Parts: sequence; C-alpha cells; structure tokens
Amino acid sequence: MREDSGSLSTKTRLGAIVASSHLTEQSILFASVLKWIALAAIVGAIVGLATTGFLKLLDLANRRTAVVPWHFLFIPIAFFLSTLVIKGLAPEAEGHGTEKVIEAVHRRSGRIAPMVIPVKLIATIVTLAAGGSAGKEGPCAQIGGGIASVLASLLRFSDRDRRNLVICGISAGFAAVFGTPLAGAIFGVEVLFVGGLLYDVLLPSFVSGLIAYQVASRFGVTYFHVPLAFSPVFSEVFLLKVVIAGVLFGLTSFVFIEMLGALEWLAKRIRIWPPLKGLLGGAVLVVLTLAAGPRYLGLGLPTIVYTLNGHAPNLPWTAFLIKQLFTSITLAFGGSGGIVTPIFFVGTTAGTSFSHLLGIDPATCAAIGLVALLAGCANTPISASLMAMELFGTAIAPYAALACIISFVMSGHRSVYPSQILSMAKSGSLSVELGGEVSEARAMAGHSRSTSVGGKSPAADKSPDSESGPFE
Repeated sequence: MREDSGSLSTKTRLGAIVASSHLTEQSILFASVLKWIALAAIVGAIVGLATTGFLKLLDLANRRTAVVPWHFLFIPIAFFLSTLVIKGLAPEAEGHGTEKVIEAVHRRSGRIAPMVIPVKLIATIVTLAAGGSAGKEGPCAQIGGGIASVLASLLRFSDRDRRNLVICGISAGFAAVFGTPLAGAIFGVEVLFVGGLLYDVLLPSFVSGLIAYQVASRFGVTYFHVPLAFSPVFSEVFLLKVVIAGVLFGLTSFVFIEMLGALEWLAKRIRIWPPLKGLLGGAVLVVLTLAAGPRYLGLGLPTIVYTLNGHAPNLPWTAFLIKQLFTSITLAFGGSGGIVTPIFFVGTTAGTSFSHLLGIDPATCAAIGLVALLAGCANTPISASLMAMELFGTAIAPYAALACIISFVMSGHRSVYPSQILSMAKSGSLSVELGGEVSEARAMAGHSRSTSVGGKSPAADKSPDSESGPFE
C-alpha cells in the first residue's frame, strides 16, 4: 500500500508539473500575441496616417503640374533636385524604397535613419510631379519601415523585435497604398526571401496592414477595385492559354529586371557628380517623351485603368517595353519612387498585347498580367495571387494564381529587389548558391547547394524559418 501511495503521489506531482508547464507556455504565448497585436496596431495606425498624407500631397502636386503645358520639360531639374537632396541628407533614400528597406532588414536588423522619411517623401513627390516614371508604393514601404524603426529605437527593442516591427511597416505601407490588406500582409513577409515566408511576423504584419488600410480609407484615400465580368467556365484550351500567358509574363519580368540592371550599371559607369547625372538622365527622358508621347510618364494610372476595362485607345503593342525603358532611366539616373506601379503598367499593357496573340479577353489578360508581373519581378507569387482576388474578384483568382506561379519560376533567380535572400532554387536541375543575396546568384546546371555568403548579415546565413519561435 505504501508503494502504491508513493507511486500515486509521484504521478500526481508529475502531472502537476506538466500542467504547470503547459499553463506557463500558453500564458507566455498569449502575452506575446497581445504584445504584437498592440505594437502592430500602433505601427499600422501611424503608417496609415503617414501614407494618407503622402498620397494627398502627391495628388495635389500632380494636379498642379498637370495643367502646366509641357511640364515634363522640368524632369531634368526634378532629377537634379531629387539626387541633390538624397545625396546630401539621406543616401538610404536612393532608388525605389522597398529595396532599401529589404537591405536594411538583412544587413542592419531593420535600422533606418529617421531622415529617410521626409527626404523620401519630398524626393518622390518632386520626381512624380515632374513626370518621372516611378511608383508610389516604394516610398510608402520605406516611410512605413522608417517609422517602425524609429519606434523600435524609442522602445529600445532588440534587433529581432526591431526587424519584426520594420516588416510590419512594409506591410502597412503596401496595404495602405493599394487597398489590399491581405496581399499587403503577405507581401511584407514574402518579399524578403525568395522561396520562404517569415511566419514569425505573419500575425503582426496582417494586423498592421489591416489597420493601415482602414485608417487610410477613413481619411479619404480611394482605391481602384475592378471586379471583372469573368465567367469561370473551365476548359482545357483556356487553361493552356493561361499557362502560355504565364510563361510570357515571366519572360517579360526577366526583360524588365535585366533592363533595370543594365541602366543602373550604365549610370554607375558615368563618372560625374550625381546631380549632373540626374540632369543627363532627365534630358534623355524628355527626348524619349517627345518621340513616344507622355503616356509613359508618371504613375500611368489612366492607362492601367483603360486596359483593365478592356479599352486602350491607340496603345501600341510595344507599350510595355517602352514603359520599362522609361522606368529604368528614371530609377537609375536619380529619380525617386517605387517600382510596383510601373510593374502594374507593364503587366496590364503586356496582357493587352498578349491577349490578341492568345485569343483571351483583353481585360482578363490585363488583370492576370498585372499580378503575374508582380510575382515574376518581385518573387512574390502568394501575395500577387491574393492581390488578384482582392482587386478583381474570386472568379479569376485560380487562373491568376497559376499565371503568377509560372511567371515566378520563369523569371529565374533575379529580382527587382537584388537584396532579397535566395532560399530556394527554382528548378532542381539548376545549381545556385543559397543563403546569399539575389544579386550574387549564378544559376548553372547541377544541384543547388546551401552556402554561407560572408560579409552580409546573420540573415544571409539562415533560412527564413530558422528562428526558434514566433515571438519574443
């Protein structure tokens, strides 16, 4: 009896210890969830307000310059001023903003100088108001990441918590500028690694994106959502056409990435004072505008809307190639702005051109092209697929997702964001060095191998899911 009583007593104590450990685990996780929901909501609200202010200022500037005849003649001066301000006050604000935030996350644990926020805002407004071919999402992502970095410094966060908060800022900026909270949340955790998701930041990214979108909407930011008159009638022929379209969009992404890289390489080879280089690039853009017309300047939103409605008057089939050239010159020669809105222009105009070749409804092919180009250029097939659902409705989403995945594969081991970390090979028949930045990837026939690329950051030497737990 004594042995039975002792055994029962031991089992009781062990059961109490196990129950206590489970209770402690759940309590810590619950506290972590509350902590990150609160922090993400704060970041989302602030970024939503900042994005609203930026978009309203940009709209005001665009409306003021639109009534000025031949206002694109001021592009060289705009590039000069943009380069001068950035080089003098905040070199981190150079180029298209999302790339610089990715670089900050991987190389500096998300540290972004506070001066980047106003400098990026001013430089982008000057560039786009004059007619520079760029987007508005990159500055919003960089402003969002900068705000999150400043908040992390004020709260004395660890490097890991700072990184997570900056990723929330990326998601919030993307969601607020395009009105796509789901795609924005996934974009922030997908864009950092090629072939990997940061699940540890999924919850706060979703919260920050949702809050930023709601705040921006409440303060008057409007978005274009174009539900397509698309009947989901499955047929093998249409599915094959979508597959071919995905391949074509992937090849278009490849051309865009290579063209952007080539112009950046050329700009670096011109050894003159950077603001003068801006004057030179702006002058070239003016000449191209006189030859091709002003359709390819600025955000290009009217053309995007026309193509998504199935109407693109006097649109040449080479429009997507011309827009690539305009955008590459703008971003390589001192203009400030994002890359995603030009990707939308290229995707919709390429879709319109390919629709005649494939026999697909032009509006449907333009919509698929918009998201497929994003997947191929930015290596973000999941967020691009979600964006198709949010912008165009659920009927087209499966077909758009198929094109996004194929485009993602066909664009190869390259990106408009060269600081992305390569964590997978897009084919088992290719040998690529994993763990380094996309800019260093060289694909060859063979098997992939994981290597440590020295001199980059801790993030470059591990997979995106190598952290021990979801929150700290």
